[in-house]
Amino acid sequence: MAEAFKVWQCRTCGYLYDEAAGDPDEGLPAGTRWADIPQDWVCPMCGTPKSDFDMVEL
Repeated sequence: MAEAFKVWQCRTCGYLYDEAAGDPDEGLPAGTRWADIPQDWVCPMCGTPKSDFDMVEL
């Protein structure tokens, strides 16, 4: 069974990255896992680095 998709939240602005939905406007198709996003990726809303995101329990 595949691992459930997760949601990650920017600590600075609250932007949510949902693995299931992706962010097509940012070149991240639906289903893109957090681990598959490059380490140098930054929040599209405020520029916060990927390392400053937290997984959100829904």
